[in-house]
Amino acid sequence: MIRLNLILLCLAILCALSVVTSQHKARKYFVELQSEKDKAQQMEVEWGQLQLEQSTLALPGRVEKIASRQLQMQMPQGKQIQFVRIEDDKSRVTP
Repeated sequence: MIRLNLILLCLAILCALSVVTSQHKARKYFVELQSEKDKAQQMEVEWGQLQLEQSTLALPGRVEKIASRQLQMQMPQGKQIQFVRIEDDKSRVTP
């Protein structure tokens, strides 16, 4: 009888230790999850800022101003423009 009680006591202690260990792991993983959610939120904010910056930097007026001032580029005259006609592959006849 004493032997059975000792075995049951050891089992109860093991179960209690496993419950404590699993609760500790669950809390640890929850803290990690919250940290990753915060990082994801920060990345979303940064992504939005980058998209706004890209749209601002790619404005046609800004690109034209930089091209003319920094690269000394200018719009071509009418006589400098050439149109190139590209044949459609469907219209070609293969022998």
